[in-house]
Amino acid sequence: MPPIRILVVDDSSVIRRILGDGLASDPTLEVVGTAANGHIALARIPQVNPDVITLDIEMPEMNGLQTLVELRKTYPKLPVIMFSTLTERGAASTLEALSLGATDYVTKPSNTGSLDVTLAQIREQLIPKIKALCPSRILVQAPPAQPAPLVHSVAGEEAARSLVRVDVVAIGTSTGGPNALAQVIPQIPANFPVPIVIVQHMPPLFTRFLATRLNDQSHIHVEEGKPGQILKPGEAWIAPGGYHMTVERYGTSVRLATNQDPPENSCRPAVDPLFRSVAKVFGANVLAVVLTGMGFDGVIGAQHIREKGGQVFVQDEASSVVWGMPGQVAAAGLADAAYPIGSTAQEIIRRVSIKRASLTTAATQEPSGSRQHDVAEARTNGS
Repeated sequence: MPPIRILVVDDSSVIRRILGDGLASDPTLEVVGTAANGHIALARIPQVNPDVITLDIEMPEMNGLQTLVELRKTYPKLPVIMFSTLTERGAASTLEALSLGATDYVTKPSNTGSLDVTLAQIREQLIPKIKALCPSRILVQAPPAQPAPLVHSVAGEEAARSLVRVDVVAIGTSTGGPNALAQVIPQIPANFPVPIVIVQHMPPLFTRFLATRLNDQSHIHVEEGKPGQILKPGEAWIAPGGYHMTVERYGTSVRLATNQDPPENSCRPAVDPLFRSVAKVFGANVLAVVLTGMGFDGVIGAQHIREKGGQVFVQDEASSVVWGMPGQVAAAGLADAAYPIGSTAQEIIRRVSIKRASLTTAATQEPSGSRQHDVAEARTNGS
């Protein structure tokens, strides 16, 4: 099978050389060209026919954002991985690039003073993303060991689970997540009756800028997670980069907590710790959604939610940038359904509203004694 062809675009000759050396260490990859700015890159694309482009943001003559705009006019599907610095300016520019059509991003190797450390960073961060974006060009490897799939519920059991009241929505995502969230969260209405907690695989600074960007676009309040914050309806909280985010019960309230426990699934924040915690605190009253992302983070957490009687659905393969995380949850038999990203917000709203609507209708139509019996039964059943 031919190697994945890569065009490296960066104004630094040192970075171009280091990237070339790092990528060449993998026999499934081939650097077919380099460019020092956007003008040169656009001219090189038809010459070298790359499968993936790595694109610097800060460049003279034509920067990465300008290049991306022009590139997408002719090559709407060509995977582009942005190279950005781990700074506030880098974070803001990266989110802008993603909104303009960049496929993914990596942070530039820091000035470690060690070529070996820099090459290791390229192997650990950049190469897996390149391979994930070109799955048809590499041999399929067996996924890591996963929990045994749950036995699929019969139709009646699935219907019963879908009628359990939802008290929290938990979302997990990675590659392609910022744009997916930008299609989902702004559609949530201001009077949404439950809180939303989110894990997006991102480093520090990036999550704060993502939260601010979503908040500016949305009807609900969106903010980076803070330890001790009480969860309230109509608010969404994004796990801060570098920290796992969980929920904990304090008396009658539920609050956010963060920690720097070891990474899970090579990630911090990771989806699994959040999903496990919402299952523990909210029991069956959880709706979990797994959106586009590389890897298998969220599978263990989804199993905890399903074992407690909660609902889980995933983004479908066709609309996912990478059908890793949602695909692994589906393959493990843990997803109730899969939906395109364009339908995700409405499905969240529907599932959160359905039980409340049925209770409201019953309350207005039935005798008071019957209503009291139903309320008591619902409390006994945890719904």
